[in-house]
Amino acid sequence: MTQRVTYRRRHSYNTKSNKVKVVKTPGGKLVVQYRKKSASGPKCGDCGISIQGIPHLRPQEYKQLSKRQKTVARAYGGSRCGGCVKQRVVRAFLIEEQKVVKEVLKRRAAAAAAPAK
Repeated sequence: MTQRVTYRRRHSYNTKSNKVKVVKTPGGKLVVQYRKKSASGPKCGDCGISIQGIPHLRPQEYKQLSKRQKTVARAYGGSRCGGCVKQRVVRAFLIEEQKVVKEVLKRRAAAAAAPAK
């Protein structure tokens, strides 16, 4: 017959926050060790993939870190992944280029219309 173990804390339900691991001591007794929740780490707000360069910690543990350990040194660092930042930069550049092309075409149309008058 296997030896039964009991919780060591007052929380008596098998919930996500009360997970345990049964460990055998050198004396041969089975005891309970409480497991911490696994941290998923920050995700990109656009595509949802995990952001590289930032440790996967629980929220209280982030409080202990300095700012440089919680972010990445780039625009949108710590909020968006590098690929999404690149897409945003390219999109902004293309939109600006489109505006310039529109303006040039407008000027050409105006120049072509002026001699015709």
